[in-house]
Amino acid sequence: MSTAQITTPNPRRLALLGGVALLAAGAIVAVGLTDRARATRELVQWNADQAIPTVALAPLTRGAAQQALTLPGTLQAYTQAPIYARVSGYLKSWDKDIGAKVKAGDLLGTIDTPDLDQQLEQAKADLTKAEATARLADLTAKRWAALVASQSVSQQAADEKVGDSAAKRAAVESAAANVRRLEALTAFKRIVAPFDGVVTARTTDVGALINAGGGVGQELFQVSDLHRMRLYVQIPQAFASLLTQGVKATFDLPQYPGRHFDATLVTTANAVSQASRTMLVELQADNPDGVLTPGTFAEVHFQVPSSPDMVKVPATTLIPSDKGAEVAVVGPDGKALLKTVTIGRDMGDSVEIVAGLTPADKVIDNPPETLASGDPVRLAGAGGVTDKMADAASPAAPKAER
Repeated sequence: MSTAQITTPNPRRLALLGGVALLAAGAIVAVGLTDRARATRELVQWNADQAIPTVALAPLTRGAAQQALTLPGTLQAYTQAPIYARVSGYLKSWDKDIGAKVKAGDLLGTIDTPDLDQQLEQAKADLTKAEATARLADLTAKRWAALVASQSVSQQAADEKVGDSAAKRAAVESAAANVRRLEALTAFKRIVAPFDGVVTARTTDVGALINAGGGVGQELFQVSDLHRMRLYVQIPQAFASLLTQGVKATFDLPQYPGRHFDATLVTTANAVSQASRTMLVELQADNPDGVLTPGTFAEVHFQVPSSPDMVKVPATTLIPSDKGAEVAVVGPDGKALLKTVTIGRDMGDSVEIVAGLTPADKVIDNPPETLASGDPVRLAGAGGVTDKMADAASPAAPKAER
């Protein structure tokens, strides 16, 4: 039986192989650690990217040079006079009915005043009596003045007669003034038109009891001057400074569809009503054909200048806050900035911003509720954003190796 020869490995070779194996193991460990660190960094970056909200910009529309403003208005006669009786009595007759065109001084009606007629007759009789008494007093005073010269009567007695004569003459003047007063009242038995116009109301009839004065008596007639009309409109406070004297407007009437009338603003109340926060303005319009009537409702259309910085934005951009309305914009550094704005007209789906924004601002549409000034945002559709949004939605998000 032969004995096998056992070869002893070279120690140097064994050491070399061990070193190579050790280096390979170290390389494998290093590569694993590097991959794991890179995956961790990618995961952290991915989570940070997902924390940045992706926002869309809202379309902004610049305001036109002028904006239309439509408001309700009421037409009134240029001059309108309610006619009341100046004397009491019974209506004897009326001569003009509603719709009648009249000239100044035309007879509208006549009042029968038997009491006033008797008062006038009594006043005339009192005047005649006073004149007779005054003539007798004058003769007496002249006679007593002659007797003074012969010392038949005292100077005191003569002076008393002269004074009595003066008093009687004053009584004549008083009686004559009373007659003139009653004659003037008698003239008011005839009710006449105060100016050229149209009778727009008649509220009495023959035989009706007439009480004098506007406090207790009723209105008998109403005369309106319709050659020119006044148009009254309540202007919201926000537009009060834009509508001044000379501004042109048009208005429409329901009874004349498709027809437009011109008017000019002539004056304003220069005061804002506390109840409605509006200012009353007056416009005037010519009425040559008489189609405009008092009391008519009108839709008045103004063209008011717009602010050069006014922009129109969707209502979805507004953020309510304790400071009022705010909008979020994207700053040049890519971070959100909340701006307080002043709202003009509200059109429902959009609003006019009259202060706080410029047409160059990038306004965020539907901003997140938690968005605050200084938060970074990302624009939808910007460079690289679409891919990142797709990666975020993909289930193959980076995971840290274990």
